[in-house]
Amino acid sequence: MTGRFDDLIEGILKIREYEGEDKVISLREAIARHVQPGASIHLAATHCSPGAAILEIARQYHGKKPGFTLIMRGIRDTVSILIHLGLIKKVITAFSGNVYPWYSPNPVTQKAYVRKEVELEDWSILTLPLRLMAGALGVGVMPTTSLIGSSMAESNKDAFTVIDDPFASGKKIGLLKALNPDISIVHGMAADREGNTILTAPYSESLWGAKASLGGVLVTVENIVSTDFIRKHSHLVKLPAYMVKSVSLVPFGAHPGGVWNQGIEEFEAYAEDYEFMAQFNKLLKDPEALDGWIREWVLACSTFDDYKSKLGLKRISRLKENADQNAWRHQLNAWEEKISETEAANPIETMVVIAARELAARILRSQHKTMLAGAGTANLAAWVAKYQLQKQDYIVELLVELGYFGNFPRPAEPFLLNFGNFPTCKMLTETLDTLGVFTCGTTNRCIGVLGGGQIDKFGNINSHWMSDDIYVTGSGGANDVATGANETMVIMQQSRHRFLARVPFITAPGSRVKAVVSTMGVFEKPDDAGEFILTKYFADSSGASTEDVIRKIKENCGWKLKVARKPQAVDLPTQDELRLLRIFDPQKFYLKQI
Repeated sequence: MTGRFDDLIEGILKIREYEGEDKVISLREAIARHVQPGASIHLAATHCSPGAAILEIARQYHGKKPGFTLIMRGIRDTVSILIHLGLIKKVITAFSGNVYPWYSPNPVTQKAYVRKEVELEDWSILTLPLRLMAGALGVGVMPTTSLIGSSMAESNKDAFTVIDDPFASGKKIGLLKALNPDISIVHGMAADREGNTILTAPYSESLWGAKASLGGVLVTVENIVSTDFIRKHSHLVKLPAYMVKSVSLVPFGAHPGGVWNQGIEEFEAYAEDYEFMAQFNKLLKDPEALDGWIREWVLACSTFDDYKSKLGLKRISRLKENADQNAWRHQLNAWEEKISETEAANPIETMVVIAARELAARILRSQHKTMLAGAGTANLAAWVAKYQLQKQDYIVELLVELGYFGNFPRPAEPFLLNFGNFPTCKMLTETLDTLGVFTCGTTNRCIGVLGGGQIDKFGNINSHWMSDDIYVTGSGGANDVATGANETMVIMQQSRHRFLARVPFITAPGSRVKAVVSTMGVFEKPDDAGEFILTKYFADSSGASTEDVIRKIKENCGWKLKVARKPQAVDLPTQDELRLLRIFDPQKFYLKQI
């Protein structure tokens, strides 16, 4: 059948399978052309990071002093080499530390910050993307309730101020200065040759930094596709081509991170390389060993294809297998024989189990609907509490700042950001939802669960500076959770240098921190402004008297501890509780006794 307008339909109105400017160039050329000395570089951290681009920057600028400003949500893993090589003059971030096999200070960043070799501008997981959002929207400032009452408010006074809320009498509001990078680098699942880019959820900080970039975006991708493919998957396109300067095909380019493929299963996913991360993080303690790694994995590999060849097909295949949603079953089976079902609880396990009980009780009492946990023993306690409550037919949804909502943690891997938990989520979104709305928003019904380096008698948390020469990791999401959630509970090993009368730096103010569970007991505040008192102590299996147990708790507390009139002895963990807990951390990354 023909019609009068066929010439228009087949001519000017025809949608082309391929269209737009061809921006595909090699990664080497993209970095050489667009990453200039003195630039402020934003490295996007969705659920994957541009690992290949990090190595290429190190390769091209090795032995030089380009004086970059690095803007990145978290300084972890291989991005550390940019600081070690002296390429960075300033870091703008929310976290600087190792994340695998456990969360801990990063020796490279720690040394650089303490010696002031690198200027540090420290934010929280929520406030950093809010600054980038302001930059993208062109509004100059962005309001927030985070940071108020913390030491970060003072240290960031050039880009943060507190004012009287002009529309809410008697309330204070924080204002964040807009942030615009010179160039942004993003790794995605796919893009067409023009630069329309597909990313899969969760989106973490989302692409506000890319959208705020004054010089555009360098995109690296797993696959290059047609414009027609982009149209068919337009709901997954997160970056339009007009913002993109170049597209580089770099399969496996997120390594040691991974890429998930839900919603676009025709492409292969691969999991994070935890073994690689653990081995690399060990090297950070030894500058000479790190130099050796850079020679072997960066300088001797002239392209990312050389790097992949060095990884080997066997390793790459294993990482693809580990991206399967049932991979955790094989991992658990591998560790099954090492998980004791009869061994008595050590102090760390006792702390986590008691914390899970306390969480469950608080959630039921206050009818919390969501729970956002920090990493380590905090997330293990939250996971156990979730399943304990489910047995009682009470559903509390777990949140992870990366963008998880309603996940059901799978056994065998205690890493908070574990890819294995993606398929169990009821919603995959971004930080502005999980932290900004579901944890800190007007309608939130959230309880926060945090760890920390130090805590004081008022509940103020410190994960920044323990002293002038000891930097920990920074806020992460701790400040946002403690200032925004309905209430917060802290889980922390107890000692005099961690339980202080006053912390030297307030990462997160303690007004909403209602309870602390330590390796010795449970501490609660009678009111928001008050100080903690000991309300419960752990029963002593050695037969020590109540007086001796409480005396020991006081000796390991840095203030004159008050004790409830009738402190309760808490029963030690049951075998059922330990059985559930231990399958989440079979290698005892967090549960081992130190």
